Amino acid sequence: MTTNVELPDLGGIGLIRYAWRQLTSMRTALILLMLLGIAAIPGSLIPQRTQNPMAVSEAFKNSPDLTKWMDRFSLFDVYGSAWFSAIYILLFISLIGCVLPRALEHFHAARALPPATPKNLNRMEFYSTWTASGNELEIAREWFKSKRFRVLEGDGTLSAEKGYSRETGNLLFHTALILILLGISFSSLFGMRGEAILNVGERFVNTPTSYDSLAYGKLFKDGNLESFILTVDKFDAKYNVVTNAPEDYTLNVSLLRKDFSTLEKHVIKVNSPLAIGNTKIYLQANGYSPVVTVRDSKGNVAMQGPVPFLPQDANLRSIGAIKVPDADPQVGFVGSFVPTYQRSNGNGAISVFPEALDPRLLLSAWSGDLGLDSGTPQSVYRIDTSSMSQIGLKSLKPGEVFTYSGGSITFEGYVQWVNLQIVDDPGKNFALLGAIVAILGLLASLFTRRRRIWIRAGESIEVAGLAKNAAPGLEQEIAVFIKELKGEK
Repeated sequence: MTTNVELPDLGGIGLIRYAWRQLTSMRTALILLMLLGIAAIPGSLIPQRTQNPMAVSEAFKNSPDLTKWMDRFSLFDVYGSAWFSAIYILLFISLIGCVLPRALEHFHAARALPPATPKNLNRMEFYSTWTASGNELEIAREWFKSKRFRVLEGDGTLSAEKGYSRETGNLLFHTALILILLGISFSSLFGMRGEAILNVGERFVNTPTSYDSLAYGKLFKDGNLESFILTVDKFDAKYNVVTNAPEDYTLNVSLLRKDFSTLEKHVIKVNSPLAIGNTKIYLQANGYSPVVTVRDSKGNVAMQGPVPFLPQDANLRSIGAIKVPDADPQVGFVGSFVPTYQRSNGNGAISVFPEALDPRLLLSAWSGDLGLDSGTPQSVYRIDTSSMSQIGLKSLKPGEVFTYSGGSITFEGYVQWVNLQIVDDPGKNFALLGAIVAILGLLASLFTRRRRIWIRAGESIEVAGLAKNAAPGLEQEIAVFIKELKGEK
């Protein structure tokens, strides 16, 4: 005989409930976390528009067909793509839906009374019995109270439990995870992060065009930028003469705030940023900018001023490019700056100390089209010499002149530059608070010993205990408890 069983339809509400249970399960959260890690791999291997637009442009130039398909899948903007955002948002919802119910469970567990005394105490751990003297329950009650046990009284029994802070720690840890997620999300939506390289003596106006790199949160607007003008007055760097390691960086700046009426003097150090409203300014790095004057064949100045060079090692040997598009023909210099010059065996000029004790500027001069009118972004620190011709090599001390066919370049000296990171991170405090609470909760849950002790009084006294998670120390605690009940010293 065959029986046909008809299953009821889930309906719309039932389907939503089923989908919600699946999304907020721990298994789904782990799967989404793994997918997020896999989805982040292309962002590490493929150049991103927000981080390296020149490399992206070069990729389009070299492989236009392949990069066209890659761009359709947002592989050059992975972290801002719809599919990456979808995984992140689903993970966010899954974690909150997974954590909140467990936090409520921990909350109720932390407030619960201990269970009633078991019928067969002789099956519990560290069981002990002896003939009653009549006042054991009163002594036990006072002892439990002095040791801050939570007690449930029964008919001739006491059930005591301690270590509820373990559940409280679990509660704090789970709720702190949500706080961290909210802080990170808040910063991603309403924060900004930018960097600017400034020579000593230069002024920085906090507008988008003043930044060398700038990244906004999804809901951050240009009008949210703090209004200020910053001038780099002086930069001091101290180095260990034995190890060449930096010992201290000190940056002195002048600041005009929103009303631009009062000039303020401030000092910025590596671990001591300057706060302007919600914006903080960090000292990130430093280097040297050779000051040069380039003249054409008629002696007219085609370019003059400091040019930042990028450090390549701990002794601040730096490389850079000097581009002179106003010269006729155009000329460019591929350069290397060494603060303390010394020749090496096989490696050419090196720097043996990061402070500028014997500075040299080594130049390779090139003539031809610099490619600045091609529309393709270029690095300010490099020159594409594939369509140019080399016209000379020279090593210069401050004040020396390198004359080549079509003009000359004078190494006037150098100035120091600093790299400032300007950050508005509104969710950082929430994330920091969440991290602190999570650590405290984790410590409480790891090092708190939750244990139970029962006593039953009648013609004889029965005592036993139970340590959750096999936590050590219960045997010694019961031994002390029994000595108290028996009046032993």
